[in-house]
Amino acid sequence: METILNRISKLFFEKKLNEKTKKKSQALYQQLFNLFKEAILNNDLPEGSVLPSTRTIAAKLNVSRSTIIKAYELLIFEGYIESMVGSGHKVKGIIADTYIWQPFNIEKCSYPDLSDTGKSFQKTVKIMNSTDDVSIAFRPGLPPLDVFPVNQWKNLTNLYWRNIKSSALTYSASSGTEQLKKSLANYLNFSRNLKCDPSQIIIVSGSLQSLFLVGNVLLNPGDSVIMENPTFPNVHSIFKGLRANIRAVSIDQEGLKVSEMKDFANMNTKLIHTVPSCHYPTGVKMSLNRRIELLKWANEHKSIIIENDYEHEVNNYHDFAPSLFSLDTEQRTVFLGTFNRLLHPSIRVGYMVVPLYLLNPIEALLKHSHRFVPSSIQVVLSQFIEKNYLYNHIKNVIEIAEERKKIFNEAFGNYFGNALLLNSNPTRSLHTLAELSVGLKDTELTDIFAKNNIITHAYSKCFVAENPKQGLILGFTPVKTPIIKQKIGQMEKIYRKFNQ
Repeated sequence: METILNRISKLFFEKKLNEKTKKKSQALYQQLFNLFKEAILNNDLPEGSVLPSTRTIAAKLNVSRSTIIKAYELLIFEGYIESMVGSGHKVKGIIADTYIWQPFNIEKCSYPDLSDTGKSFQKTVKIMNSTDDVSIAFRPGLPPLDVFPVNQWKNLTNLYWRNIKSSALTYSASSGTEQLKKSLANYLNFSRNLKCDPSQIIIVSGSLQSLFLVGNVLLNPGDSVIMENPTFPNVHSIFKGLRANIRAVSIDQEGLKVSEMKDFANMNTKLIHTVPSCHYPTGVKMSLNRRIELLKWANEHKSIIIENDYEHEVNNYHDFAPSLFSLDTEQRTVFLGTFNRLLHPSIRVGYMVVPLYLLNPIEALLKHSHRFVPSSIQVVLSQFIEKNYLYNHIKNVIEIAEERKKIFNEAFGNYFGNALLLNSNPTRSLHTLAELSVGLKDTELTDIFAKNNIITHAYSKCFVAENPKQGLILGFTPVKTPIIKQKIGQMEKIYRKFNQ
């Protein structure tokens, strides 16, 4: 592998700067400055690269150290590198006024056509909510990040690496480690009364990967998928990207309106995606009668149900409701869970419990794509569950969520009054919903908020069918108490100006 020192040496001797016959009018340190400058602008010395010490590079190029020092000083003065106390010199970001990007005309080159699937996903990605936002307030889908027990996790991680054997550093099973799958099977048994064999559990990086895997092993272009309307934009994007025929079914006070599904009886409906524990984003819980009705419909029409167990630990902690998986007598339910919304998104661990007949095709697809979630994280998470750290954290999350929800609602009411009302829903959740007045576009408002470092999600993006409602989905849980009032005050000023 080429080192930074070797690359500098190569560039130096290619330019032959050490030959006195070259550029006699320019001092050697100035020639070296121009060499470094050109290398930085051409990305031969990328941003963040730590340059060799002046002594090391002087010896490599066979020049005096004072020459290198002068070149470095000029580079610092011009803003190309920075001096770090005790760590040498580092390349800074390219200066916009100096760097000239040469555009590349793709259309002039001859490339193969994208696949129909590639073109489809390129179109549907706009449906998704971005995960690139740095700001936290008031982004939905985040737990209270500041209360995650970092020290407990760190101690378990240190313990893992302290006792690791070299044999554990090889490839891991694509579907997940036996240790975590057994821990999850026990956890689901106690928390959801969901009984399954550990072999039915597939460890993934999150719910989207689960949906992508299930969709790919079951759907052909044109196959029908029933989805709640409204629902997660990211779920809609995946199935639309797979070129499924999306069928929207509305929600009432009991959940998915199965009565509306009679129109889809003869449409080869392979999948039904639902969020029975806490519908997104309205928070409606599916009644027991409606769950039984949905399972009956799926049995009669040979469909598979995807039960997305969104925020179950939070909204069903006291009021237990049986999962569709536990009520299913024909093994046609795929149960999805994730720790990304419960612990923190950077952990990248989710899971699904699948019917036995789907195990082999899903594992085969997993081996062709993601391979496996790092076993170190799986083992640590398993220990986190076994030592009851997870249960304690859930209690803490619920307590903090309730506290911040109260403060959020009070502040929101004080600032907005009747101008913008929050939906009242008894279901505990990590987000809330506010519908906008007729004539206002939520996507325009969320864009303005984002420019002011306030992240909200547009309610309209959740609708699969036409004529979407307009509103804001607000995640209050990850925001510390003093910041909640400050950010709501900022929101109110922006909203008033937008609504003029």
